[in-house]
Amino acid sequence: MSVADDKTVVREYFNSTGFDRWRRIYGDGEVNKVQLDIRNGHQQTIDRVLDWLKADGNLSGLSICDAGCGVGSLSIPLAEAGAIVNASDISEKMVSEAKERAKAVLGDRAGNVQFSTQDLEALEGRYHTVICLDVLIHYPDDKMADMIAHLASMAESRLILSFAPKTLAYTLLKRIGEFFPGPSKTTRAYLHREADIVKIFQQNGFTIARKEMTSTRFYFSRLLEAVRS
Repeated sequence: MSVADDKTVVREYFNSTGFDRWRRIYGDGEVNKVQLDIRNGHQQTIDRVLDWLKADGNLSGLSICDAGCGVGSLSIPLAEAGAIVNASDISEKMVSEAKERAKAVLGDRAGNVQFSTQDLEALEGRYHTVICLDVLIHYPDDKMADMIAHLASMAESRLILSFAPKTLAYTLLKRIGEFFPGPSKTTRAYLHREADIVKIFQQNGFTIARKEMTSTRFYFSRLLEAVRS
């Protein structure tokens, strides 16, 4: 399947059955045990990024691109902390939900975040920090380098990226999960070797500054922060 086909599947999925599923997961309502586990794992990744940025002490007024923002789980707290956020997602429904959540939470800081419906390759601009969480899972290896290079071209100082690491244990877990796809899990999930991603960072002038691993029963995500060399 080509990246164009993958994009079509992802866009349609997150505008239909996938939207309902992930809106519940990223919300605070009642979900099943698997969804709760994924919610908690994803929130751990969000919290780690927020901890990193707040620890630097310069978040207020910082320009940030949140590429693949989903329902605003990261964009909204960043805007609340004073960052100036450009947030986008391939799914129009996800973006609409993010706007509603931002309106309910941010009050007079609502202007700190701008949402748009775009895929990653269409993004433009320059930002101090570019963040892309849990999106690389939709990109096969042969398209990964171009996507990361594009994100890197927009990052003046820092690029933060999370991905599902390709290890023996996670590869086996993924294969087991593929036997039970279900109607709401219809996109392909690509795992990636950390060494490959680090090499792409280096080729684009970045070095790894911080890293973290989040692993629950059903959610696993490697988080890398790269800064310009």
